[in-house]
Amino acid sequence: MIDQRSEISKVSIQEVELLRIISLQTFTETFAHQNTENDMRKYVSENLSIEQLSKELNTEGSSFYFLKLINQIIGYLKLNRGSAQTESQNKNSIEIERIYISQEFHSKGLGILLLNQAIKIAKEQHVNYIWLGVWEENFKAISFYKKNGFEQFNTHIFKLGEDEQTDILMKMNLN
Repeated sequence: MIDQRSEISKVSIQEVELLRIISLQTFTETFAHQNTENDMRKYVSENLSIEQLSKELNTEGSSFYFLKLINQIIGYLKLNRGSAQTESQNKNSIEIERIYISQEFHSKGLGILLLNQAIKIAKEQHVNYIWLGVWEENFKAISFYKKNGFEQFNTHIFKLGEDEQTDILMKMNLN
């Protein structure tokens, strides 16, 4: 059941430290048990630092959103449009680059709030589809996206530290 005390708000550059905290927490909770400590450390230092997140917050076409429950940040969403997308896609699409919920809030119907936010923004911007990449070993996430209307259309390599992993690319047509 979706909690009525939740809210989604756009992340500002002044909130970069809060973004870093939730990013580190959720990424580690999600992937540390399936990856080496060295690969995790390398990825986190290169991709979830204050400097890198500040750069992403200031990138045209990228936006972050916090999911809060009773004023506690429990998850976040990152969307990319145009040249900010991590893969060359149709210019009339939006990428969900990151969508994470704190582990203690998994399976409580809260992840759909972030997905619905992405769909709402995509429809407001009149894009043809939204897409994302999800690690082929993240069966729970793949199931979530399939259940919510996403279909696989390709794969790509995602580098976590030194480990090259296969991501399944999935999309939802909005037309």
